[in-house]
Amino acid sequence: MTQTRPILLLTRPRAASEAFIAALRKAGENRFEPVISPLIGVETCGVLPDMTRYIGLIFTSANGVAAYVALGGPIDRQCYVVGAATAAAARGAGFDPLSADGDAAALVELILGLPADGPLLHLRGTHATGNIAETLSLSGIETRKAVIYDQPLLDLTDSACDALNGTAPVIVPLFSPRSAARFSELRVGQAPLLIAAMSPSIMQEVLDLNPIATIVTAQPSGEAMQNAVSQLLGSARMLEGGQDAQ
Repeated sequence: MTQTRPILLLTRPRAASEAFIAALRKAGENRFEPVISPLIGVETCGVLPDMTRYIGLIFTSANGVAAYVALGGPIDRQCYVVGAATAAAARGAGFDPLSADGDAAALVELILGLPADGPLLHLRGTHATGNIAETLSLSGIETRKAVIYDQPLLDLTDSACDALNGTAPVIVPLFSPRSAARFSELRVGQAPLLIAAMSPSIMQEVLDLNPIATIVTAQPSGEAMQNAVSQLLGSARMLEGGQDAQ
């Protein structure tokens, strides 16, 4: 009997979602049907401040790097980033980034542990967590922030709604409290949900959806999320009665 493959529903922007799928497949995880339905958009906005006064830049997302490049920002200074995906985007733009390989708190710790001096500039979106600029400034490193991209909320695509209204298990990796809250708000259908979250606060936003399986990653990294999704895909296949027909 042919088994229905589990659905992997990705709610990040398309480029990040496609990169996540590619990483899973590179690791040998192929038995899923991907559905991409970004719940938060990315739109470059605003203008850069006078960049001559800043000796270092802080990025907490690849979106921030892309918006900075789109606005014509110079790349001839030190760059601090939160994790691997942002570091890859920064290197692609021409920076030689120093990465915290963690979250906002880890990034602050990294900068405070280096012989860094200000002023620094945090390039961020309209919605951000961590109060990086404020924390660094209070710790003695002058840091300002500039909002250079907006993050409008989006609706589920028809394909996502079809998946959620179906019977195949749906695995949903969630990377931010805002996207998790949006998914909880829009969730339709009765498909079995298996959710991976990058932090307890993210998982808290979707517990009312009564997922049949959940994983909160021990580390806030893309690799940890890939491992969590692989585990949930295994659980989903067991739920459906064993191995898929190949």
